[in-house]
Formats: sequence, C-alpha cells, structure tokens
Amino acid sequence: MNKNKVLHETRSLFMIILVAFLLKVTLIEAYIVPTGSMEKTIMIGDFLIGNRFVYGMRTPDWIGIPYTDIGVNIPFFRFPKFREPKQGDVIIFKYPRDPHLKYVKRCIAEPGDTLEIINRKVFINGSEFELPENGRFILPMMSKDQKDQNIFMGKGNKDNFAQTVIPKKGDRILIGPETALLVMQLMLMDDHELTLKNNDGTFYFTMTDPADIYRRKGSYDVFDNYYPNGNLLNPWSRNMPRGELLFDGQPIMDLQEYEVEQNYYWAMGDNRDNSQDSRFINVIGYVPIENLVGKAQFIFFSLENSRFFEIWKWPKAIRFDRLMKRIK
Repeated sequence: MNKNKVLHETRSLFMIILVAFLLKVTLIEAYIVPTGSMEKTIMIGDFLIGNRFVYGMRTPDWIGIPYTDIGVNIPFFRFPKFREPKQGDVIIFKYPRDPHLKYVKRCIAEPGDTLEIINRKVFINGSEFELPENGRFILPMMSKDQKDQNIFMGKGNKDNFAQTVIPKKGDRILIGPETALLVMQLMLMDDHELTLKNNDGTFYFTMTDPADIYRRKGSYDVFDNYYPNGNLLNPWSRNMPRGELLFDGQPIMDLQEYEVEQNYYWAMGDNRDNSQDSRFINVIGYVPIENLVGKAQFIFFSLENSRFFEIWKWPKAIRFDRLMKRIK
C-alpha cells in the first residue's frame, strides 16, 4: 500500500469519525438505562435513542478523556429550538450534582407552574396530572404528617409535597431565611460565583456533590476537596463554616431579591417510589433548561438485566417486544 493511499484511507476514517461525533453531539444519541426509576415506561437494560435537536442542539461544553473527569469545560452555544419542553415529555438532562451523568425522567411541571402533591396525586395549577400509563407505586403511601429531611425545601415527603412554584426566567425571589437555600442553588445553576470568606480563607460553593462523584468513581479522594478537608461547599451541607457570604464578590446581605436568569422544570420518575428526582434536595431539585440535552424518543434495543457483555446469553435475554418501541 503506497503512502498516498494510506493518507487517503486515514483521511476517510477521520471524516467518518467526525461525522459520527457530530451526529452524537447534535442530532441523536444512544443511552443505556441503568436504573428502574422510569419503570415500566423504560426498563433497566433498555437502549434509548434521544432527540438532541428538538429543544435546540447544543455544542459540546466539555472536552476530555471519555469516562473520566480529565478534561476542560469550554463555552457552548445552543441552536434555535423546534419547541420548548412541555409537560409529559420524557426528558434527558445532565444531572445537576454531577454533569458527567445523564438522567431520564418525565417533565411534570413547566416554568411558572404551581405544583402540589396530595396523597400521591400530582396537581399542576390545580389540575391533576395523572400517573402515566406504565407508572407505578411499590411502597406504602406516606401520610401528610410524616416528614422527610431529604425532601426539597422541607416541603413534606415523596407522597405529600406542599405547593411550590417552578421558577421561570425573570422571576424575582425575596432573599430571606426561608428562601436562602433555594436562592443559593439558583445562583449556582445560573452560573454565578458564590463564596464564603472567614479567617481560614475562601470557600467556594458548588452544585457538584462529592457523594455522587464517589458513587460514580468509587474513590474517597474526592471528599478531600470538600469542607472540612478542602475549600468546596454544597448549599445543602449541614456542616458549614461561619463567615461572610458573597455573591459574585459582593456581600449577599446587600441583596434584597434575586432575579432568575433561566427557565426551570420539575422532573419525576414514573416509578414514583424508586426515583431520585425533583422531590429530593440532595438529588435534583429544579432542572435548569441549560441542563436539558434532549427528549427520549424510542427504545431501539433491550436486554433483560442489562446483559450487554454476556453476548452468549443474548438470544434469551433480548426483549423482542420492546424493540423500536416509542416512548410516551
């Protein structure tokens, strides 16, 4: 094989890889479902195709070594969208506590909506949002009197959630003791710098949770970066140093209100008792529009118990009734 032919073949291979990459980061992407939070709409072992252009294609915001945290964040932009996310869509989004992970949940409420959960029934603007066709409950219902400290903003429990208004761009939220945690998270997700200063130095708030990174990587070293060992803090941390809280370098006490800079959504799994979603403070909370990467369209392949690497078991493990099934 002569030199020119080698160069030609190399150039062709490069173009194929480039086209495949561009399709992956713009138009469509395949996802493997590892959890049962959307059962039985989406099952563990389903392989999904996600539509990346319906909410507006976005360029990559991170370049690095796949399946690692080695890389750098880069500026990105979003192309014009075909439509806004709407109630009932099964959305794919970057997990706010660890952007290297993607979650698949159902959009329950849109920006500006008022949400309330009463005895498992979800009400949006006073009207019931019925459990999806394949949705389910697997645990006993919790009463209104039962409190869960992990519930977002202390609003109750997974089956009874007090009224909350989903933030929308332009909303002005008064800053006070009852809204402090919410405002801090919105500031961070709107890409502002939130710091705390005292005699020990400067501490930086982040939405990235060390427990989630440990769950993904299995290394305790990540905890060394967070207080009291390091200088990183989470807004929901129960162990926090005293000091002056600063918003973009200015004392936050000088602010009376915060203006929301993007739209937010409320997402829940169809498997309501086995879904870590917007109901939980240390999981998701509100989902910012900037984290949305697409809409789940259909299941192109499915394996029982995710036996992807057990090829010899595929004939028995393939769920033929789920192949090319539309997600709704």
